[in-house]
Amino acid sequence: MADESTQSIVVDARPQDVMAVIADFPAYPEWANAVKSTEVLEAFEDGKAREVKFTLDAGPFKDVYTLAYDWAGDGLSVDWNLVKGQMQKAQKGQYLLTPEGDKTRVTYTLAVQLAVPMIGLFRRKAEKMIMDIALKELKKRVEGE
Repeated sequence: MADESTQSIVVDARPQDVMAVIADFPAYPEWANAVKSTEVLEAFEDGKAREVKFTLDAGPFKDVYTLAYDWAGDGLSVDWNLVKGQMQKAQKGQYLLTPEGDKTRVTYTLAVQLAVPMIGLFRRKAEKMIMDIALKELKKRVEGE
């Protein structure tokens, strides 16, 4: 698997409020600009998504892919892995929520391996851009801006 990239942002909300937005996949197209559609293919008994299909359009990067999720029992993290994709051979990621008083530090870790070879420098730059946008959009959604 490719090298991981990690970024963090502090959100003015409690961890459970942040995780509620992360877990609400049907709403992603409303706030995650590159996500055009989502479909929960399978859910756990508690209602949380087990597998989700995404249609992504981030300018030059378009893909339809399915991710499998693993939710932590304490509600402070979620991990995912690629099940199948068109442009990706592998994807591994995590949101880790750390309470900081009445705020939450959201740490996003992502590693993507594309089906088409890409120079490592460009891939890392693309991952950082994706994470930066995702974290800022998540913060705006959670804080109700």
